[in-house]
Amino acid sequence: MQANSSPIVSSQDGIHRQLAATVAKHAASVFRKPITAYNRQAFETSMAAWRAAAGGATRPMPLILDTGCGVGLSTLHLATQFPDHFVIGIDQSADRLQRNTCWDVAAPQNLMLVRADLVDYWRLLLAAEIRPARQYLLYPNPWPKAAHLGRRWHGHPVFPTIIALGGALECRSNWRIYVEEFAAAVQQLRRLPQAAVEHYQTNAPITPFERKYLASGHSLWRCQVALDPIRP
Repeated sequence: MQANSSPIVSSQDGIHRQLAATVAKHAASVFRKPITAYNRQAFETSMAAWRAAAGGATRPMPLILDTGCGVGLSTLHLATQFPDHFVIGIDQSADRLQRNTCWDVAAPQNLMLVRADLVDYWRLLLAAEIRPARQYLLYPNPWPKAAHLGRRWHGHPVFPTIIALGGALECRSNWRIYVEEFAAAVQQLRRLPQAAVEHYQTNAPITPFERKYLASGHSLWRCQVALDPIRP
């Protein structure tokens, strides 16, 4: 892995001044973007696979979401780490999902990769009252320009849906401000003091970006928080 990843540069030197107002606005409004047919089909197919994975059990396996999974390497690692869970890796790029360039083992039975728009997929989960045990947002696009706050997940209208789904929620980034904003947005919606930001160190990176950032000498940051699900 070449250590050639440039550090993130932004005019922001701290949490965006409009973050709290943006989160409050989205929490107080209903997100009415139409859900596309292909996202609905992807959701239904993945839910059928999740239920089928339980075999003859009366209840399906606990569900893990690896959102924005790219080539699915992190999905593979999570499925191996949690063999008693069903892990769904979701990405909007068919090209990335079909590459699997970093895989050197066969996919376990408790794993599925799905091409879908996360905005629709999250909302379909909530509407179906399906609550994941764990949610991972690993190195999402940081959109570091201050004008692009609304493109970061915590500044997006779908963020209250992510929080409402509950579960053990983890976000990682090589931009500390992104994780600080994420933690602040979680605390605003749930008022949980444990939504802290920590420096993350590992000798076993689970995504290509994580591996590249470590090789490039970047610091990694994460927020982990346990969320109880709430009704929509």
